[in-house]
Amino acid sequence: MTLQLPQIAGAQLLSFVLVASRIGGMFAFAPIFSSPVIPARVRSVILLALALAISPVASAHAHLPTGAAAIAAAVVKEVLVGLVLAFGVGVLMAAVNAGAALLDAMVGFSFAQIVDPFTQVQAAAFGQLYAMFATLVLLLTGGDQLIIEGFASSYRIIPIDAYPHLSTLTGMAVHGFANLFVIALEIVAPVVIALLVTDAGLGLIARAAPQMNVFMVGLPAKILVAFGMVMASLPFVANQLQTGIQNTLFDSLRLLRG
Repeated sequence: MTLQLPQIAGAQLLSFVLVASRIGGMFAFAPIFSSPVIPARVRSVILLALALAISPVASAHAHLPTGAAAIAAAVVKEVLVGLVLAFGVGVLMAAVNAGAALLDAMVGFSFAQIVDPFTQVQAAAFGQLYAMFATLVLLLTGGDQLIIEGFASSYRIIPIDAYPHLSTLTGMAVHGFANLFVIALEIVAPVVIALLVTDAGLGLIARAAPQMNVFMVGLPAKILVAFGMVMASLPFVANQLQTGIQNTLFDSLRLLRG
C-alpha cells in the first residue's frame, strides 16, 4: 500500500489538472464566469474548487495518460474542448451585446460610448442596460448552475481519455457564429421594428413638410419610442435569455457528441 500511494496521488493530481484545463474554458468565454468584475483570485479559487469536485467523477473509469507526450496532448485536448464548449454558451452574451449595439446605432446613442464593466469594452446606453439585465436574469434563473452542470455532463460525451474529431470542434464554432446574429435579432426585434416604423413616419413627415427640421424632432421621438419598447419587451427578453442559455448549452453538448 505504501508503494502505491505515490501512484495514486500522481493519478489524482493528473486528473485534477486535466479537469481544471477543461473547466478553465468556462472562465474565458462563458457568461458570468468570464466577467472581469469577478477578481482573478476569486475566479481561480472557484476554478480549483470546481475541478476538485468534478475530477473524482470524471476520472472514475478513465485511463489516464502516462507518457509526457500523451499528457501534453491530453491537456491541449481538454483546453480546446473547454474553450469550444464555453464559446458555444458565450454566444448568448455576445448576441445580447450585438443586439444592443444595433439599437444604439439606430437611436444614436453609439456616439456617446462608455466602458461596460462586465466586458471591459466600450458600450453605449442600451449596451449597458442589456448587459446588466442579461447578467441579472442569468443569475436569478440559475444560469450559472446550468453552465456548471453542462461542463460536468461533457465528461459523459468526451471523457478524459477520449479525443473528439477536429471537425466536431470546428463545427461547434461555426454553429455558434451562425446563431449569434439570429439570437441578437430575436432579442431586439420588437424595438427594431418600432424604430423602423418611426423612421418611415419621419420620412413621410419630411416629404410632407420640408420646412420642418425633422432631425430635431425625430431624435427625441426615436429615443422615447426606443425606451418605451425596450421597457415593454424586457419581460420577453428575460424569457428569451432563460431559454437561450438552455438551448445554447444543449446544442453545444449535442454537437460535441457528433
